[in-house]
Amino acid sequence: MSDFLFAQPSLFSGFGRCLDIGGTFDGYNTSPSPELADSRALAADFTATGSDMLSALKKFAAGRE
Repeated sequence: MSDFLFAQPSLFSGFGRCLDIGGTFDGYNTSPSPELADSRALAADFTATGSDMLSALKKFAAGRE
């Protein structure tokens, strides 16, 4: 699964969220258009899927030796 569209908080932003009653620290990755956001997310998903497939194929090939 891709985490492209999710926020990547740091330790300090996590501490700040404890004190953020109004929810002003919520921030997410944005794109200029919905189409661009979809294409970026789709590309990230294909990359993650390809990485998982490659890992599975390597494990399978190692088991056959």
